[in-house]
Amino acid sequence: MRAATVRDLLAPRTRGTPQYEIKFDGWRLLCFAHGDRIQLQSRQRKIVTGYFPDVIGNVGAALLPDVVLDGEVIIWDDEAGRTSFSALHRRITAGRRLDAEVRARPATYVVFDLLEVDGVEIVSRPLLERRMLLEELLVDQPPGLTLCPATRDPGEARSWFDEFHVTGAEGVIIKDLASRYSPHGPGWWKWKRHATTEAVIGGVLGSRHDPAVLLLGRFTDCGRLQYVGRTTPLSPAQRSELAGVLSAAVGHPWRNPLPAAWSGQVDRREPVGYTPVEPLQVAEIAVDEAYEHGRWRHPVRYVRLRGDLEPADVQPASGTSPLTV
Repeated sequence: MRAATVRDLLAPRTRGTPQYEIKFDGWRLLCFAHGDRIQLQSRQRKIVTGYFPDVIGNVGAALLPDVVLDGEVIIWDDEAGRTSFSALHRRITAGRRLDAEVRARPATYVVFDLLEVDGVEIVSRPLLERRMLLEELLVDQPPGLTLCPATRDPGEARSWFDEFHVTGAEGVIIKDLASRYSPHGPGWWKWKRHATTEAVIGGVLGSRHDPAVLLLGRFTDCGRLQYVGRTTPLSPAQRSELAGVLSAAVGHPWRNPLPAAWSGQVDRREPVGYTPVEPLQVAEIAVDEAYEHGRWRHPVRYVRLRGDLEPADVQPASGTSPLTV
């Protein structure tokens, strides 16, 4: 199942009663548990079992019947007081250091759906029934294997939206309790926290005369332009607006191509080639809460050019996301 973005909690029109769940900032994984054979699979159908021995251990200790679970793996950062997506990424790149990473930052599997139980597929049953079965299975389980909080009260869901974002939660997922599980299509909705802020245009994908995507930066207190993220593809009108205002760079602080890790995509392996531009123009952007180690992980949305601002007017780069609601 995939989730389509909505602008408000009550925007979806469900056939049955809506259920609201916290949208954790983690890595979506399916868990196939058949006796002592436990396997984790990413949304791209990659087997990632070896990177999460702690999750495998918790699932094994739960003594579940043969099941297929859908959920989110998260890692908590005690120092930051929130979840850490970069810690998940380090699981993939740790190599021989994997054991040390697991001990330092154990992962938690937050389960929100049950697709098979006792070897019987139940995706055609309504979510209400699947949730009741899941609650029975996950009673009194270890902390590393937990049931995703859910409510049918929109007031409580709005409170979660406001309160849990400080822990790294991205918003609220909305589901129809009468719905079936469709592996390949949308059927859920997500209400994510968005806000606007500013960043400096430091490069583009495409040419500066016809930019397809903007690469954004912010100056540090030391005057260094730090890469902070990229936009979603620009509309034809936005490309025309920017075509005449971007200047060719005379020297540039960023390497070209950009490192693959800067794309914010765990599975990406290829560096990103781009066209550098002189960091003179300020863009207003719509962003979400997924900001970590000085970068937005998800592509942001370009709103407009801020000709009234100079690059020096933009808030300096930092590890904490500065948002203007």
